Amino acid sequence: MESIAKISSLMETARELTLDAASAARNARTSSSARPMDRNQMRKLLDSRNEREVLEGLRRVLAMMYRNQKTLPFFSSVVKNVASPNIEIKKLVYIYLIHHAEQEPDLALLSINTIQKSLSDTNPQVRALALKTMSGIRVPVISQIVSLAIKKGIADMSPYVRKAAALAIPKCYRLDPSQSPQLIEYLSTLLGDKQYFVAGAAVSAFLEICPDRLDLIHKHYRGLVRKIVDMDEWSQMATLRLMTIYARRCFPRAKQTTSQESGPSPTTGVDEFYGESTDSSQGRSSLDPDLLLFLNAIRSLLQSRNAGVVVAVTRCYVDVGTPEYVKQAIGPLVALLRGAPDIQQVALFNIVSVALLRPKDFVKYASHFLVRATDAAPVWELKLEILTLIFPHSSVHIKSLILKELEHFCQGSNKALVREAVRAIGRCAQSDTATAPRCLKLLLGQITSLDGTLAAESLTVIRHLIQQDAEGHAGTVVRLAKNLDSATDPQARATIIWLVGEFSGLNGEDNIAPDVLRILLKDFASESEAAKQQILLLAAKVYLHHINRKSESEKSTESQDGPPQEADVHPIARLWEYVLLLVRYDVSYDLRDRARMYRALLAVPQLATLMLLAPKPAPQAPSPSESRKGFQLGSSTLVLAGGGGVHGLRGYSTLPDWVEPGQEPDARLRNQDSDTTSRYDSNRSAVPASERLDEMTQGFTAAPSKINGSAEGVGAKTLDDWLAEEDDGESEETEEEEETDEDDDDDEEEEEEEEEEEEDDEEEEESDDDGETDELVKK
Repeated sequence: MESIAKISSLMETARELTLDAASAARNARTSSSARPMDRNQMRKLLDSRNEREVLEGLRRVLAMMYRNQKTLPFFSSVVKNVASPNIEIKKLVYIYLIHHAEQEPDLALLSINTIQKSLSDTNPQVRALALKTMSGIRVPVISQIVSLAIKKGIADMSPYVRKAAALAIPKCYRLDPSQSPQLIEYLSTLLGDKQYFVAGAAVSAFLEICPDRLDLIHKHYRGLVRKIVDMDEWSQMATLRLMTIYARRCFPRAKQTTSQESGPSPTTGVDEFYGESTDSSQGRSSLDPDLLLFLNAIRSLLQSRNAGVVVAVTRCYVDVGTPEYVKQAIGPLVALLRGAPDIQQVALFNIVSVALLRPKDFVKYASHFLVRATDAAPVWELKLEILTLIFPHSSVHIKSLILKELEHFCQGSNKALVREAVRAIGRCAQSDTATAPRCLKLLLGQITSLDGTLAAESLTVIRHLIQQDAEGHAGTVVRLAKNLDSATDPQARATIIWLVGEFSGLNGEDNIAPDVLRILLKDFASESEAAKQQILLLAAKVYLHHINRKSESEKSTESQDGPPQEADVHPIARLWEYVLLLVRYDVSYDLRDRARMYRALLAVPQLATLMLLAPKPAPQAPSPSESRKGFQLGSSTLVLAGGGGVHGLRGYSTLPDWVEPGQEPDARLRNQDSDTTSRYDSNRSAVPASERLDEMTQGFTAAPSKINGSAEGVGAKTLDDWLAEEDDGESEETEEEEETDEDDDDDEEEEEEEEEEEEDDEEEEESDDDGETDELVKK
């Protein structure tokens, strides 16, 4: 015993010394790695027989490689360590080999045999790493070897190796596209794998090499839908994309039987998922059962921590779901605004895209879109856009809140925010005519602002509102004309003058346009060029109206009193001549050319009327994101505002159209994986969850508890009760034994008769066999 104690103490001391030495060596290695070494020293480390020195040399080489330093001269010294049994060394060699294989393909091929041997290693991590390395070596000569390695990997017992095989399929396809038939066959096997992370990697590979082969998905559809909840985030997004395409091509479009804007109750979807039917579900969209299975299965993914998964689920509901499902995704989508600024901006792009389709569902989240002082420019632009989209669908209280917010931002110091706030007020007035007077009142209060940007933008929006109802805003134009003296911004003055010219034909000679023209001509030389152009246009319109009225009066006098009498020159004609005189000596070439054009045009009043007095269509101010409408949620094209043109960025693919009713694939094709489902899954859809829970509860309560010996609190019995039950049990056992004895006697007699018959049969067979053997012997 003493010897054992001594040995244990010595082992403990040796262990402590080993830990101290390892710590010291680690510190020395970290301090020495900072010192540069020449090539000879590096080669000496790589060629050493000590694994620690080889590992140190490989770390230095990889550090040089990631610093973009030349590490190709060490290729032969590094690659020869590929056969090392140390997995840490093997990992570093594989990383170096993948990085430099294209530059030295001949030397890289020398290591293929060693890597192939690693495919049979007992460690699954080594096998997966070897398969990953073989597929990562981009040398077309080994494409067939990689294909065989993948074939071996898909039959491996370890799911990690099968996942590596699934991820290696796209690499092999890019290396040699002619291997696609074999790779598609391997992929078909991996899609039905029972492990969810293997199936997720197979889906990603499927979307890359053969996204149109949906016939491979039929038998795996339900299995993939069940596994999607357990997959990693990247696999979930790939599977959601695949299932969206599959639903478009394999399920007919849902037909709305009755419109229910209120949507389902919070428990309706859960009841339908567990097979319970409710009355409220009747009368809504008729969906295919398999599509309904998919839509219900991905509902839990709305609680994912990954923003991309939440957006992908929302895209599925928008593209293949019903309004009820889209309404359930609104809350999780808005919750993404609590994330980082970059996630918040991308989430807002997707929220705007959904709000263009269903703005009413975002009304209760209006407070989330109020602009904060810390918001970046793209963020508050999108928030203002969302507020204008939900404005016509909001209640009076929310409308008042939105208008107050916009009025507050109109008075800010940020010119860009002021401009967008004014435009937002204009869009609110256009979308809701009941609030147009209030919006117009807010804008009229801004035209006298010292901020030229605010005044100009306000007048532009006012012009749009006036053009929508020209006859009802004649008084508004008079009010604007009175504020010409206080309007200092050139663009604001030009807008007011244009509006006066548009209304110069109302009320005949009682119009204010000639008097406004007279006042403006007093200070014509000091006006801006934009204002001068509008003054010239105003003079042309006023003079044209005068010509038209004069021609009408001449026609009427000719029919009544004969030829007209010569009269003095009208003041409007004198104003027109005075304008032409002022413009003739102006320094602007453009202004002088315009004057000559108008003078030539007014020589033919009929043509001038068609050109200058034609009715202008009322301008519309659509939402800035109308150009993004139609792009898929979560795509880069949506975020970049269609930067790639009408069809999006390069590589963007639109969703396929819905399959025509009657042309969809047979639903029985998706029943091929029914034998792999458990009995619990098969009964799950037939029996509602509430009934199963009641059955389990009844069975649990009926069983007596044997854990608690005292039987307290579980319906305890007295000792007499237990003894009475034992006596009854013994009497019943005796009766059963008597009955079993009689039955045993009868069974014994029957067995004896059967044994006698069997013996006779065996004797006959033996006699036949003896006869045959005798014949053979004689022969």
